[in-house]
Amino acid sequence: MKILLDTHVLLWMLSRAERLSETARSLISDQDNELLFSVAAYWEIGIKVSIGKLGLSDDWQETIPTEMARNEIAWLPISPAHIHAVSKLPWMHRDPFDRLLVAQAQTEELTLLTNDAAFSGYDVVVSW
Repeated sequence: MKILLDTHVLLWMLSRAERLSETARSLISDQDNELLFSVAAYWEIGIKVSIGKLGLSDDWQETIPTEMARNEIAWLPISPAHIHAVSKLPWMHRDPFDRLLVAQAQTEELTLLTNDAAFSGYDVVVSW
């Protein structure tokens, strides 16, 4: 299974694993699953750090990619097809990062691993 990690899932993996559900931990630890993290989610982290909504260590730019490599999590780039898919999504949710994750999950046929109920109205496979 190919799994797209929501922003909070990666952050919890790295610092607060106890917040992950049993299902999430099982999916993450299953070596048969391919884990992906969107550049959009990384962008979201950068914005939240810059406006003070997310407190991370000063070396977060090095820590996150290092931990991703250690945990065999691949980067998912943003493609024109993803942007096109965003333009076709219904306006149930206005968060641009979440909308892009939905579009990426749909386009790439990924399961979106998230604890965010905002994704439930979209035509996307969600697990938690």
